[in-house]
Amino acid sequence: MDGSAAAELERAERVVMRWDSTASASTGGGSGDDQMLFDGSGDRAEAERFLQAVDDLRRLAPPSPGNGTGSSPPRRSSSAGGGSSGAVQVAMARLEDEFRHVLATRAVDLEIEVLADLTSSLSMTSDRTSFSAESADREPAPPARGNDDDDENSNSRSSCVGRRSSYRSMTSIREIDLFPADAISDLAAIAARMAAAGYGRECVQVYASVRKPAVDSALRRLGVEKLTIGEVQRLAWGVVQPKIRTWIRAARAIVRGVFASERRLCFLVFHGLNLSNPTTTVTTHAPTTTTTPSAPFTETVKGAALQLFGFAEAISIGRRSPEKLFKIIDLHDAVSDLLPDVSDIFAASKAGDSICVQAAEIRTRLADAVRGILSEFENAVFRDLTKTPVPGGTLHPLTRYVMNYIILISDYRATLSQLILARPSASSRVAAEGNDLTPAFPDLDLADPDSLLPLATHLIWIIVLLEHNLEAKASLYKDVALYHLFLMNNVHYIVHKIKDSPELWGLIGDVYLKQLTGKFRLAATAYQRSAWLKILNCLRDEGLHVSGGFSSGISKSALRERFKSFNAAFEEAHRIQSGWHVPDKQLREELRISIAEKLLPAYRSFLGRFRHHIENGKHPELYIKYSVDDLEISVSDFFEGSPPPPNSRRRSHG
Repeated sequence: MDGSAAAELERAERVVMRWDSTASASTGGGSGDDQMLFDGSGDRAEAERFLQAVDDLRRLAPPSPGNGTGSSPPRRSSSAGGGSSGAVQVAMARLEDEFRHVLATRAVDLEIEVLADLTSSLSMTSDRTSFSAESADREPAPPARGNDDDDENSNSRSSCVGRRSSYRSMTSIREIDLFPADAISDLAAIAARMAAAGYGRECVQVYASVRKPAVDSALRRLGVEKLTIGEVQRLAWGVVQPKIRTWIRAARAIVRGVFASERRLCFLVFHGLNLSNPTTTVTTHAPTTTTTPSAPFTETVKGAALQLFGFAEAISIGRRSPEKLFKIIDLHDAVSDLLPDVSDIFAASKAGDSICVQAAEIRTRLADAVRGILSEFENAVFRDLTKTPVPGGTLHPLTRYVMNYIILISDYRATLSQLILARPSASSRVAAEGNDLTPAFPDLDLADPDSLLPLATHLIWIIVLLEHNLEAKASLYKDVALYHLFLMNNVHYIVHKIKDSPELWGLIGDVYLKQLTGKFRLAATAYQRSAWLKILNCLRDEGLHVSGGFSSGISKSALRERFKSFNAAFEEAHRIQSGWHVPDKQLREELRISIAEKLLPAYRSFLGRFRHHIENGKHPELYIKYSVDDLEISVSDFFEGSPPPPNSRRRSHG
């Protein structure tokens, strides 16, 4: 080394040694830790001189272990007697302190709520209303159980595509500047010197030690709790549901905002640097190529990513039950929506690739859970074995629950049509065989099942199971008319819920809806026949004429008995059927009109032909107890679900 170079090296050493953190900490002298070179304010000249001195040391100092060609030296060692090697160590110790100081003091505070609102608006999925016991027109419990090959299965690694060696922003990602531009410039300058001197690993360790807590803080502020898989699975579902809503919103913000911003920061600070410390053996081959900043990034966020996706994993492998279906679909859609971003952000390294694989596997398990829950729901509908008939033949809670459930299923048509690719199998149709408490298992008789989506076939199958169950429940009624009224009420509800939901109607189609409508009409006709045929027969002429008589040959005793029979039968029908319940207002009125159209003309005609035979005798009021108007008023009491008090209707025979 010539004299000029030696003098230049000596000047560089003097500049560096003025900032010996170790010496100042032990002796109280020097500039040391009481002042920072990169404090974001004041004179920058000294910082630039220090960086130039570090560059000169690297350029002029003879090769030795610890300055980039040998094993990394002990850190924070005394600089006494160290020469240029000692000065390099002092420089690295100072740069490490400066690096930590900039990271700790210059970070921009994340506005978490703004970030969450930005990223949630970008999602392709929406938070739909969950199936809730408290929501309108829904029943409080799922059906009782017992007494009370698709693309998802492909290699999950296939989702981690589009690997890049440099940073690229996706349109769904919203990055935030985590540090001011001048601070990033300082961090990059320091990292470059440390990496060049063989202190890349130390630099990464300092970086991760400061940024990890910042990332963890962002998770906490967004509502992501630090729960193990076991802890999540032990929570009641009512507690888990709001946590899923929070998780979906937070996950979008964390992946698209926090993680993306951290990756951008790593790129800006470490891009193009070789962050691996040199080995103990001096190599003779070409210099090591530069690496991407994936190592500090994954070191910083991997723990947070595992924590974040651990919650979704816990849900994906938890117990399957019908009430979980819609939240699990929401979770599946959220994970699916985030997978391209996860791939873009993490797939540049082996460590990051494991996060991609985990996220893809979670989506697959969530899809499996959706399919399993649908199958469980089908079995639950079939196995609802409640043996107490609902009062008055009204709508059964099971009907209300199932129809509102499958309407929500149809609302999730876009996702479920992709997940449900198999039609109800033969095995699923015999799942309940051998159960003596239920009738024979029904058949799924569709004219052209191949023309329907598999999802539609499943929905029809659920309705078939519901009908089958309702027939068993109808048999609990001893009154045949009430048996038919119960089926009429419930099938009518099924038909109108389908008609009121364009999504469900579109899936099921007109053919099956016509079948259901036909069943409703048959039940309504059967009810009227069984409930009113006997009463209407009282108003027929047969049996009233004296054998061989003329027009005046009417048996008054038979006529009196006929009026008494009609009165008794109608009063019994009025007493009983006023307590029966048709909950649909329009159907209730239509049924009353239909009864009146049959009853009133028949009674009017009978009364017109035979009343004078009774009125000419004794105590006609004992036989002609009702006028036509009285009957019409009485019919308006039917199907209200509460019998009127005795003698609440006026009676006349005039």
